[in-house]
Amino acid sequence: MTQNNTDFIPPAVALAAGQTTIGGLFRARANVQPDVIALQTADMTLTFAALNDRANRLANALGNIGLRHGDRVAFLAGNCPACVEVQLAAAKLGAITAMQNWRLAGPELEHCINLTSPKIIIVQEDMVDKLDGLQLADHQRIVLGSTYEAMLASADATEPTFIAEPEDGLVILYTSGTTGLPKGALISHRAMIARSAVFGSELGIRPDEAYVAWAPFFHMISTDTALSTLVRGGKVIIIDGFDADQIIDAVISDRIGWLALIPGMVEPMIDAIKARSDFAVKGVRYCGAMADLVSPHHIAEITTLLQAPFRNTFGATETGSSPASRGTIAIGDIPDRLSKHQNAGCEIRLVDADDNDVADGEPGELAIRGPTVFSGYWRADETNEHDFRGGWFHMGDVFRRNRDHTLDFVDRAKYMIKTGGENVYPAEIERVIFTDQRVADAAVVRVKDERWGEAPVAFVARNDPSLTEDILMDLCRSNLAGYKRPREIHFIAFDDFPRSTSGKIQRHSLEARLAD
Repeated sequence: MTQNNTDFIPPAVALAAGQTTIGGLFRARANVQPDVIALQTADMTLTFAALNDRANRLANALGNIGLRHGDRVAFLAGNCPACVEVQLAAAKLGAITAMQNWRLAGPELEHCINLTSPKIIIVQEDMVDKLDGLQLADHQRIVLGSTYEAMLASADATEPTFIAEPEDGLVILYTSGTTGLPKGALISHRAMIARSAVFGSELGIRPDEAYVAWAPFFHMISTDTALSTLVRGGKVIIIDGFDADQIIDAVISDRIGWLALIPGMVEPMIDAIKARSDFAVKGVRYCGAMADLVSPHHIAEITTLLQAPFRNTFGATETGSSPASRGTIAIGDIPDRLSKHQNAGCEIRLVDADDNDVADGEPGELAIRGPTVFSGYWRADETNEHDFRGGWFHMGDVFRRNRDHTLDFVDRAKYMIKTGGENVYPAEIERVIFTDQRVADAAVVRVKDERWGEAPVAFVARNDPSLTEDILMDLCRSNLAGYKRPREIHFIAFDDFPRSTSGKIQRHSLEARLAD
């Protein structure tokens, strides 16, 4: 007689055997291929064994000064090996790394750090002054450089006791919020492992193909892909920011799985390649990102130069490369359609304002569920309750499903500006502009930008003629990161703001004025 499955309860030891974490997977790779290069910069290389040794030493050192399971460690630095070492060390302790955006203005950075209440802040030596004057909660501070290296040298290199579980937080990456302040997206070990699986399976990336991490590690584009590459046994080439010649050197010397190029970087990359007499591609499987914001002619040109198709995908910090990481644009094609292809490993719905599924061809907000989805926004219960309603994460992005089951991006349900790969919500800029009491009303809209894809432009109604564009620009310079500052400020009468029947400013009407 067949036993009813409901009569069988898996023993705890069996359930434990089906679980793993990023720390455990990296340790396994280091055991299997200790002499393979894991990290490479212009000045040094680290094998998997050496990187694991440093991660162990750091984990034990951090544990000795009080970092415990679930604690946060804030990290503020440019791209360097420590970006990876800190994340791996925290992963082995079950702690969470909060990756700070060094481009933020002081008030923004203060908010992001205090949001997660870190027990320890690890900071690059020439960024210590960014912390000066900030009102931060009590913490211990470690400065990268000689202090950091001395701490590692004196620490125990044995593997720390693994206490992390798959649903534990691994890393916090910050996303801009509709309230005008960044939100901390908590990504678990489970989600990062699933993202690695999607990265490899959907794109066919091989473990022996390297990844060039030039984008800041406070973005998913580097953190997600670097960790995914490492746990699969690949090499990560670290470059501190966009440097076309260094990226070209990597393309010449290594086979690259995915060469990430975001809007604003494609055109200078084309120019740099054309200027290099020694340029020869060793092998790039895919290039590019965010095809919707890149000139079709530039897509055709960069794919031809790199002999690699362009990634026509859609994802987010909250979801990884899901929900649509399968689409590509063929080498040399000038695309006239940018329909996306849903990837495996996730379920999606397109829903109306009442969370009812819309018919094919009708616009609907994309809701997703699957193992790549993050664990929620840090200390944002009300937002989580709303965005995860019904057991699906609502992305705030509107799509249409075509008859061939592809997806066309329509617009952002929550109005957002994408400039050079950065997400900027108008409320972030408006919040700063409104601090001047001479502002009667303000609205920020997006305008097309040939280099960066989009740029913010502000419309302001003033109640005092002494308020000038220069004054507001100085205010923005003091309180906002450079990429968030409006390119232009237009003064208009209060009654000239186009409004809906509910009184909300209609941003698209303001956009139309700029196009006239």
